[in-house]
Amino acid sequence: MRKGRNALKLLAIDTSGPVCGVAILTEGAIVYECAVTNRMTHSVNLLPMIDMAFQSTGLTIQDMDRLACVTGPGSFTGVRIGVSTLKGLAHGAGKPCVAVDALEAMAAGAGAFDGIICPIQDARAGQVYGAAFSHGDARPERLMPDTPMKLQEYVDLIQSFGDRFLFVGDGMPVHRRKLMELLGEAAVFAQPQQAYLRPASAAYLASLAEEELDYRALAPMYLRAPNAAMNKKLTEAARNEQ
Repeated sequence: MRKGRNALKLLAIDTSGPVCGVAILTEGAIVYECAVTNRMTHSVNLLPMIDMAFQSTGLTIQDMDRLACVTGPGSFTGVRIGVSTLKGLAHGAGKPCVAVDALEAMAAGAGAFDGIICPIQDARAGQVYGAAFSHGDARPERLMPDTPMKLQEYVDLIQSFGDRFLFVGDGMPVHRRKLMELLGEAAVFAQPQQAYLRPASAAYLASLAEEELDYRALAPMYLRAPNAAMNKKLTEAARNEQ
């Protein structure tokens, strides 16, 4: 019999962006959270961080009711690291998985805001992975799906939702000047401690999830094809034209 949300124990990990994060939630409370930004890769940081989380709490992976991972959107390599790691842990421990959306987790960590919460990730080439939310009771209320688009197009779209916008995510510092040009005083920028994806927010959203997945069904969420796949398509198209 599945446990109620208030009784759940879960591990959540995030490697979708520049921050590598691990959190453990038990019975509605965050009992461990660690987030690092350093010169080491997520593949080097993640497993020791998970091990430290269990050592610090006195819990084991067998105590967990579910394992959660931020599956994207985000860095293609980073997302793959997190998903692959969680799939391995879930397979070995026989635990169900939960997928967490990166942009929703950013919005959840932004706190109460009376305007539109706008998580953006830098997608390069003047593009962002963006979404928009209003502050909800239990979780952010989604106003648009996660979408890759030019910054100008994104700004044009979010202005149909409101007139004051809080920006969070790694796309915020990259596009801050342009956002100020486009929106003026309507643009609000999160403080540093709220600007990144908190692993505790991912754990909280995972505790609310109605659907659990078998580890074999857990997959990265890509909003566009990885560069390798795009390059392959371009190469094949060039050959066909010869």
